[in-house]
Amino acid sequence: MQYFGFIFASYAITALVLGALIAWVILDHRGRRAELAALEAQGVRRRSDRVSESSR
Repeated sequence: MQYFGFIFASYAITALVLGALIAWVILDHRGRRAELAALEAQGVRRRSDRVSESSR
């Protein structure tokens, strides 16, 4: 029980860092999807769409 504070703090910091990373990835994903939607609304298409259309 002597090291409880250190162990608890280590786990708490790790949980906070992981939570922040997960939140960052989710928010970044939403931003990229919004940017892609804006580009597609302007008529810009993905390169993968061009490849699949030309191979038909």
